[in-house]
Amino acid sequence: MTDAMLTLSGVAKRFGDIEALTRIDLEISSGQIIGLVGGNGAGKTTLLRLMAGVMSPSAGFVKFKDLPISEMRKKLGVVPESTGLYSRLTAWENIRYHSRMYGIDDEVAWNRTVHFAKRLDVEDALSRHTKGFSRGMRQKTALLRALAHGPEILLLDEPTAGLDVTSARTVRSLVTQLRDEGGTIIYSTHHLAEAQQVCDRIIIVHNGTIRADGSPEELLSTTGKDTLEDAYVALTADKARSRAEDDQKESRLAKWWRLFLTGSTPKIKEVGEDE
Repeated sequence: MTDAMLTLSGVAKRFGDIEALTRIDLEISSGQIIGLVGGNGAGKTTLLRLMAGVMSPSAGFVKFKDLPISEMRKKLGVVPESTGLYSRLTAWENIRYHSRMYGIDDEVAWNRTVHFAKRLDVEDALSRHTKGFSRGMRQKTALLRALAHGPEILLLDEPTAGLDVTSARTVRSLVTQLRDEGGTIIYSTHHLAEAQQVCDRIIIVHNGTIRADGSPEELLSTTGKDTLEDAYVALTADKARSRAEDDQKESRLAKWWRLFLTGSTPKIKEVGEDE
């Protein structure tokens, strides 16, 4: 690939004796939806954390264009699996708080929020407190929060997990529209059918390594299989390791991202959606 926006070269990540990722080489270009597919403990969350700049690799490097890490973070939008909304704030107040941390003017953030809220059909909910929100509403609010500062790359960790059919379809539709408008989305999911439906490129991660990288059609051709599920099974036939990521108390992308945004350290008690 050429003109890569995000580059990972020789990236490895260790937690003590556990090697979560082994020599990852990737280039992410603009205008694509890249599916990050793998089972529990495969290394997807660690890889997302490295891409988000909230964790440093044990070896190799992660580079967004030629920007330093402090500037790179401003170009990313993240929707973690756990939304981390402040329940005593309205949807808009959650979004505004986040946008101000990026130095975005309230009017600019509001206009972007309304624009995307209309697409998600949640404009009327912006003034409501998030405490009573359904899973789908929390997920959509988190997506609006990630988009309000105008990121160049959107990182989505299981964006449709726990959503009903209609809400999941709405989220996928918006993601596709963002791609069509030139956006770049990294879409982590356990669901092969969803990856095949949404993604232009699929990266299969297993036991800390990349087992395949290509379009759904290329993966089928390479393995000689008729379905993406059969292709996945063929590429990950060796026994899956234990969940190395779950052995780390600080392993959730949501927690690290909130700590980064608030400028806190992992020892400080966080305030999240359950307060």
